[in-house]
Amino acid sequence: MGAGPGDPKLITVKGAELLRKADVIVYDRLAGHRLLALARPGAEVIYVGKSPDRHTLKQAEINSLLIDKAREEKVVVRLKGGDPFVFGRGGEEAEALGEAGITFEVVPGVTSAIAVPAYAGIPVTHRDFTSTLAIITGNEDPTKENPDVAWDKIATGAGTLVFLMGVGNLPAIAGRLMKNGRSPQTPVALIRWGTRPEQRTLTGTLGDIQEKVKEAEFKNPAVIIVGDVVSLRKKLNWFEKKPLFGKRVLVTRSREQASALSEAIEEAGGEPLEFPAIRVVEPEDYGPLDRALGRLNTFDWVIFTSVNGVKAFFQRLRCHRRDVRELARARLCAIGPKTGEALENYGLLVEIVPEKYRAEEIIEALRDKIEAGARILLPRADIARKVLPEALSQMGAEVTEVTAYRTVAGSGDSARVRELLAQGEIDLITFTSSSTVRNLVKMLNAPDLQALLKGVGVVCIGPITAGTARELGLKVDVVAEEYTIEGLVRSVLDHYGLQIT
Repeated sequence: MGAGPGDPKLITVKGAELLRKADVIVYDRLAGHRLLALARPGAEVIYVGKSPDRHTLKQAEINSLLIDKAREEKVVVRLKGGDPFVFGRGGEEAEALGEAGITFEVVPGVTSAIAVPAYAGIPVTHRDFTSTLAIITGNEDPTKENPDVAWDKIATGAGTLVFLMGVGNLPAIAGRLMKNGRSPQTPVALIRWGTRPEQRTLTGTLGDIQEKVKEAEFKNPAVIIVGDVVSLRKKLNWFEKKPLFGKRVLVTRSREQASALSEAIEEAGGEPLEFPAIRVVEPEDYGPLDRALGRLNTFDWVIFTSVNGVKAFFQRLRCHRRDVRELARARLCAIGPKTGEALENYGLLVEIVPEKYRAEEIIEALRDKIEAGARILLPRADIARKVLPEALSQMGAEVTEVTAYRTVAGSGDSARVRELLAQGEIDLITFTSSSTVRNLVKMLNAPDLQALLKGVGVVCIGPITAGTARELGLKVDVVAEEYTIEGLVRSVLDHYGLQIT
């Protein structure tokens, strides 16, 4: 199966489906790590990556591994970067499987030969420049007396030449092209880690590109494009112009809720790294919630403070074979538009959604609406602040506060995140609640947290979360004034003087 060139969203629909079904995933160096998140729980994940100077397993050992796993009657996915049949040795592996009597199928992938130039603003063909394209290995030994590449024909036989993994052989490649008739003034581009946040593009000509590569210390993995189409980059460069391009952003929301923030970050050109610092679980005791649901028609108000609260409330309501008609008498209030939207998805109208999404604003919004003796149900998290129920009680209301769900520490890979932070490979950390802050600090378990987070921007969704971060010794760089995912991303862009073009 082809994994595509690096951007995980370039996996095919069929590829994603099969990754979710696989018992075993055997992946290489260029297959995006974020695709492994699609693996089902319990799937065996095996790294067999190769680099120009080091092989984890030799090719024959990889072939044997695939055969052995298949003979265990397991569904095996061999995940390869780009397309498996474009210099991916997929043909050799398929041959070995066939000879062993193993049934297999091939899932093509988006090849880096086309996708990487496209992400650098370079179309490999263009009606005004060329209608011919050649894809060539860049790994052929330049000292071979009888090369497999027919340089005398390739040099001028195609308008665009794409070499895969050829940085180490660039002097020989450029020299043979010019020796066989390609002009030294021909535009050239090298693109490293294309389609990923680390993407870096270097341009020049056949005559000067070697010196530029040396000065820039440019290395593999990279795609080399030779041809006049490279000049179109000045007009068509789009990916590298996105406001968060090159930024890796740590997302600490629960796994179930991370996708919305991750998508917003990707839309702005960043790479989200999901590290669920919290996990939403059931209450330890359903008794208080169940008793409240048993007398739901006696409440004057029901106040929901989160989408999680809405979800947990209605799941329990269905568990007791009850429905929204039980809420006929109650008026509804929600913190935040997303919470209100979640209620409206059940066909319910929300009377109050404060302009600012925290307990203090709900108190002000309800001050003239709550009568003495009003019965209010407040289903929410076990660790929620007491500001709201205390204020409502002072207004004379009879408040029933029940735990609808709990938040506990998540299951993120702490060791990997510590390593990335230590290497300076995380640019921003986003926090969407106080519990995400507390749990991240606890999970990192760093003796010198400030040193580990040096140079890392800290982004909080509101003042309460920011206050928790500061109490725990974090320097907060951005506080979203609008407590939504869209508001958080917009605040990041505003802070760094960026804008979506």
